[in-house]
Amino acid sequence: MSKKSDRIVYKNDNGKWVNKKASAKKATSIHDTQKDAEKAAKNNLKNQGGGELITKGKDGKIRSKDTIYPGNDPNPPKDTEH
Repeated sequence: MSKKSDRIVYKNDNGKWVNKKASAKKATSIHDTQKDAEKAAKNNLKNQGGGELITKGKDGKIRSKDTIYPGNDPNPPKDTEH
């Protein structure tokens, strides 16, 4: 289950990459590239005290999760991707 501070990055129907809070209905920001959306989401999380960054692929399935400091990483030894 998502926490209020978690962020989701996904591709919308217009082909743009969206950065939004997991609990929000509207996007915080919209970007041309996934990299830019993830960078913005990480920045938001750092400024809001940390949390989980969830990135979904083009198919809508969760592709990766990254805990942003000072968030509480639920699986620290397994997170070797970031």
